[in-house]
Amino acid sequence: MTMLPTPAEMYRALVERDQSFEGLFFACVRTTGIFCRPTCRARKPKPENVEFASTIQEALHRGYRPCLVCDPMSAAAAPPNWLAPLVDEMQRQPDVRLRDHDLRVRGLDPVQVRRTFKRSFGMTFQAYQRACRLGTAMRALHNGSPTLDAGLDAGFESDSGFRAAFARVFGDTPGEARDTALLTATWIETPLGPMLAIAGDRGLELLEFVDRRALETELRELRRSLGAVVPGDHPILQQTRDELREYFEGRRQAFTMPLNQRGSDFQLKAWRALSRIPYGETRSYADMAREVGSPAAVRAIGRVNGQNRIAIVVPCHRVIRSDGSLCGYGGGRWRKHWLLEHEQSRRDS
Repeated sequence: MTMLPTPAEMYRALVERDQSFEGLFFACVRTTGIFCRPTCRARKPKPENVEFASTIQEALHRGYRPCLVCDPMSAAAAPPNWLAPLVDEMQRQPDVRLRDHDLRVRGLDPVQVRRTFKRSFGMTFQAYQRACRLGTAMRALHNGSPTLDAGLDAGFESDSGFRAAFARVFGDTPGEARDTALLTATWIETPLGPMLAIAGDRGLELLEFVDRRALETELRELRRSLGAVVPGDHPILQQTRDELREYFEGRRQAFTMPLNQRGSDFQLKAWRALSRIPYGETRSYADMAREVGSPAAVRAIGRVNGQNRIAIVVPCHRVIRSDGSLCGYGGGRWRKHWLLEHEQSRRDS
């Protein structure tokens, strides 16, 4: 559980717009129903009218909307500038274990590092280091390295320690995991908030906003059916990151990264139909049911839309009600509205 500063300390930071607290908490204003960054310029609420959340996901789950003044969902709310170099170091040298002393030598506050990792990646700093080590070991196993060598090369001090840590994360012994599919996950900042992307050699498997309620369920299903998901990078993830940036900048209307969607025949048929909806246009659920050859399956289309694991790229946001009104969207209705306006304005310009 993320440890927040005291309410008094957070309220002081909010009133004084203390930048050192940026990213550590979000202020949720009960009277307006919005949540803000600590540095928001808007008029400050009374202490009794504010509560605090450690993550954007938590604030959204409590029913608060993002503030239009400080825009906490934007890329401007990116992690501090020390985070990327630290993550890069851990991924390049997974055998190096960084403890509090090591962080202080690098000029970092261990408490802030732990809070930031929990907020940004949904796991502790120690768990992230362990995931990097295990990811290196998993790749070595896939390349044919003996189990003991793979564990020791990844920074584990004994074969038994490697096996125990491996089982805690992946649920299999190292030997049993040799043939398990290896997926790589990365964090992508967007103007609508951070997204989690997961890919393997066959294509992009998942692209979701991190505050989506169904994300944890989707991750469990991926791990149950495919096995290991480890932090890192992959050419398909890099392509996804680049194409998303171009999309949000208004310079891309079609995505080209390979996809590896998994589902029933009906699900795959419906998701392919989604991908055929032109940029800047919309279709109704009834239109989509006719498109897949099942005119009576309107509700089933709605359910399958909600099961789409690749947001934006497979554009389930382009499906609306027959009367033209918006309906539910896994990433939040406000995001659906933003995406449709973004596409229509770029198409017409």
